[in-house]
Amino acid sequence: MKPQTTPQDPFDLKFEADDDFVPPADETWREAAAASSIDDPFHDIPDPEALQTPDDDLSLGEATGSELVRANPVHELISSAEHALGDAMVPRITIHAFFTTPEIAEVVERATSDRRMEKASSNIRPGGLAAAVETYQNQATPSLVIVESAEAPAELLAGLDALAEVCDPGTKVMVVGAANDIALYRELMRRGVSEYLVPPFDALQLVRSVSNLYADPSAPFVGRQVAFCGAKGGAGASTIAHNVAHSISERLHTGAVLVDLDLPFGTAGLDFNQDPLQGVHDALTQPDRLDPVLMDRMMARCTERLSLFAAPATLDTDYDITPEAFDEVTQKIRASAPFVILDLPHVWTAWKRKILTSSDDLVIVATPDLASLRNAKNMIDLVRRARPNDAPPRLVLNQVGVPGRPEIPAKDFGQALGVTPSAVLAFDAKLFGQAANNGQMLAELAPKSKSAEALDMLAQQITRRDPPAAAPTSFLASLFKRK
Repeated sequence: MKPQTTPQDPFDLKFEADDDFVPPADETWREAAAASSIDDPFHDIPDPEALQTPDDDLSLGEATGSELVRANPVHELISSAEHALGDAMVPRITIHAFFTTPEIAEVVERATSDRRMEKASSNIRPGGLAAAVETYQNQATPSLVIVESAEAPAELLAGLDALAEVCDPGTKVMVVGAANDIALYRELMRRGVSEYLVPPFDALQLVRSVSNLYADPSAPFVGRQVAFCGAKGGAGASTIAHNVAHSISERLHTGAVLVDLDLPFGTAGLDFNQDPLQGVHDALTQPDRLDPVLMDRMMARCTERLSLFAAPATLDTDYDITPEAFDEVTQKIRASAPFVILDLPHVWTAWKRKILTSSDDLVIVATPDLASLRNAKNMIDLVRRARPNDAPPRLVLNQVGVPGRPEIPAKDFGQALGVTPSAVLAFDAKLFGQAANNGQMLAELAPKSKSAEALDMLAQQITRRDPPAAAPTSFLASLFKRK
């Protein structure tokens, strides 16, 4: 069976079924289970040989080896996650989880404390499927019930039928089981179970599975939000952010939006030779009115694929913007492009803290000195505590090799932070200064320079994409070129 994805949600896994297997579309899982027969739980599962096709030769029963990856939806989820864009937030739901092993309890606990599930409320209890059936004899069921069971398929299905009798319509059920069996999975889906997971899986995979259950197919996709922050003032975070945004759009041919959030002193407009009449400040002061049409008017077009939300860069106002406004505006911008690059100022506010802990990727730009080391460590420790299920922030060491300045070696700098630098950029006052004065990116001014190549590699790491292959040159074209 081949997983199919939709552009709106890269993790929304659908499985192709045979003609005689039609999962319930509009029924609740409770109604589907009631319509099923426990006497012969696999009565309508096709013969194993009938399931085999040229593209799917996986037989029924226990899967081993490479077949395990295809049989377990969680492993399919891992594969899709490698090329994902941004992660959608789980809506305001109530989750009850009933576990039988401490390992699953720990995973569920870590998942429910994840930043993507901050709107959801959860309750984790022991006892597994039997405890869930007993609990809902006298109380209403929540939005989502997660039950763990190590029972054989027939006993598991019988327990789920008992749970169906006490579940309210509309409740979704996710089952964590031990049997990695295609037939069981198909039967659970036929009865209306929302998801079936087989350990091992981690908290982030569980979060994404829950997010899939509540994804709106008509909603726009969520772009990947990447925040750039300097460990101290003058570290060059803005320059790095602008060049990476340009590389993503021009070298990797991917749509991107650059958002300059340094409202009084932002330089993105200067670096791209743009002076728009409107910008990000206008969006932040009227977030409720920001729709795709108004957003398009406020953004400046730097290239065919790169748009800019410029900062006003004036001191005519105090810029008293609420954290809620920043959150609402950045969420709306994420629906406009696959990648959103946030250029953060060197200030410490509630809204900046929220962006650091809620972005899909965080890039900290530091210079090789003690002040940068201290500040970078504080930020990395903060982010690691707030988002333990995410990858650590990326570190870029900038302005390395300033003549006559004592420096901390890049290796020692990274070891002190527990992070390997993603890029190390040598001090080159002439190259960076000329690019800034000309309103150019490094890739435009000196595409073969080591700094430009390092930033291109950083863009590839962030996007998990390679540059498109160059179009082959025909023999006739090469002859004309010689003439």
